[in-house]
Amino acid sequence: MRRRSLLTGAAAVAGAVALGLNPVARAQRPGASDLPDLALGDYPVVGRVRARKAMEHLRVLSERIGQRIGGTESEHRARDYLASVLRDLRYQVTLQPFTVPDKYLSTLTVGPDTWNAGASRFGALGVTATGPVVDLDTGASLPADLTGKVALLVNVPSGSTAVLDAARLGAVAVLVGRVSTPPAGKTGAFSPTLTANVAVPVLGIAQVHVERLRAAGPVTVTVSTTHLAGLTSYNVLAERPATFPGRDDGVVMVTAHYDSVPGSPGANDDGSGTVLTLELARVLRHLPTHKALRFALWGSEEQGLLGSRHYVNQLTDAEAARIAGVFQNDMVATSHGPATAYWLLSVDGGNNATTAEVAAAAARLGYGAQVHGPVPRGSSDHVPFHERKIAAANFSWRGEGGPHELEPLYHTPEDTIAQNVSPDRLQISLELIGAAAYRLARTRG
Repeated sequence: MRRRSLLTGAAAVAGAVALGLNPVARAQRPGASDLPDLALGDYPVVGRVRARKAMEHLRVLSERIGQRIGGTESEHRARDYLASVLRDLRYQVTLQPFTVPDKYLSTLTVGPDTWNAGASRFGALGVTATGPVVDLDTGASLPADLTGKVALLVNVPSGSTAVLDAARLGAVAVLVGRVSTPPAGKTGAFSPTLTANVAVPVLGIAQVHVERLRAAGPVTVTVSTTHLAGLTSYNVLAERPATFPGRDDGVVMVTAHYDSVPGSPGANDDGSGTVLTLELARVLRHLPTHKALRFALWGSEEQGLLGSRHYVNQLTDAEAARIAGVFQNDMVATSHGPATAYWLLSVDGGNNATTAEVAAAAARLGYGAQVHGPVPRGSSDHVPFHERKIAAANFSWRGEGGPHELEPLYHTPEDTIAQNVSPDRLQISLELIGAAAYRLARTRG
């Protein structure tokens, strides 16, 4: 086994030298501001990562599967796909289960189209209703009779009883929407909170759904709500050992979350980080390293980092100490025009092994002008690792003004490949994280 590992490592080094002679690998990288000055170890990564291959996986996740709600059948379909890809790459794959809270979901059928949305736990669940939509705006003034109608309420003020009143007046269902205007982002689906129970379905629909309903004019819709209980979500973990013999030099992790919010196909958030992880698993699988490589795809991030927290909580102190760095990738391919900055986001804004390696990789590849930070930012799966004193950071394309400048289609049904994914930015992300993670994995100690 040891001789086989050494031979594999030698073959990878030979491949690196061959790629070093390839003028394509030496050319200015796509979107780079400077010419590259690559180290030998960069060539087998930069010369082989392909955004187009990652995009093949993204089409499965965001178009064939669509929304991937933590603990539900949709997330489980994604889990099975990811595990299959990683097993085909000959990784040791582990599925790590954990329980997650109940879900309140809904569908809205309009002609040939079916939209996914949230449902209120205070409304009727497990039922279907059909009726013509009546636009009641904020609900400040309601008609005397809504019998048989589906009420549409938008930007209902805090403290309003409009939802309860619409149900009392005979509405068979109530659609609650929130519409924002620039520079705020568009709103996604949600589960409305009510001050009392009502006997009809209450849906929380996305801004694009409100816009489409209003553009359609008079329309009849069918709504359905469901309550999903007793749910289990999964982390998908894949590992290969170090190839060089000798002492245990630890492990390097490349990670992302594969779930999405209700109603969203999650192409950029975080299908992009997920397929980056898969593509790097393909490229790095045979390269020689002193450290083990571990790829982790988290379930149920959107519910409060549940998957990564579960994983970190299961680590013994010795296991935690082995982790040299966690490269968390969340929203790494948006096509939003102003999102021209690639941010290094550590929880405390400090530099650590992961931010330092990505910044160094950016300088070598010619992307120094695009990379900003590190700056403080939580809100992703690097947080539990930081709390355990493990070097970790999140990496993401956002606006030049700061990491708070997310694309407007974040967490919406419009987070699709066509509307919110740039293969060019995905390629840059692949090269930066790939070069950085591989360099850290080649380092002794």
